[in-house]
Formats: sequence, structure tokens, C-alpha cells
Amino acid sequence: MSGSALLFSYGTLQLASVQLSQFGRLLEGEDDVLHGYGQIEITIRDPDVLEASGIAVHLALVPDADAPPIPGKVFRLTLEELAAADVYESENYVRVEAPLASGATAWVYVKA
Repeated sequence: MSGSALLFSYGTLQLASVQLSQFGRLLEGEDDVLHGYGQIEITIRDPDVLEASGIAVHLALVPDADAPPIPGKVFRLTLEELAAADVYESENYVRVEAPLASGATAWVYVKA
């Protein structure tokens, strides 16, 4: 696998502990904003995710055209790192492509 992908993070993928456990490095991100989704809280039960994040309640996105914009970070990941992010997000999330305020299109994890 070669290449890279943009990933928009609004939550725990911005944490150094999660980045080091999933990618083996700290990511450099750019500020951006996502529209069209609202944030809810979900309880995480996956022990690996709990160990990496140290947080039992995570944010998740649901479609909501009237919700306020969601600030976050855009990271450029290798395709291998994107696959590692999929493992981290586990059964709680699905990855979809979404347009960002900057004009970029990035992958984002929304509630499964």
C-alpha cells in the first residue's frame, strides 16, 4: 500500500497518547472545520481504545444540517496509518468522506 489520505479529527485522534499507540508517531495537523454534523457522546467498551485514550466517553458525529460547525484537525496519514485508525475506531464508527470549510475533502469517522 502506498499513498496518503487526509483525515479530519474532532476527538481522541488528536491526543498524543492515541497517535503514538496507533501510528507510532505524533501527527502534524492543520486546523479546519466540518459542517453538517452534530456531536453526541458514546460510551467506549473496547479495552484497547480505552487504554490508548484513557477516556470512556468519546464524541461521535451524526448528520445534522442545523448543528454548529465542528472544529478539528486535518492530518495527512499513510494508507497503512488510515487502516490503523480504522482499527482504533472499531465498531463504534464508520469512515466517510466529507468536505471541509477549507475546501479540502477528508475522511471523517461518524457514528456507526
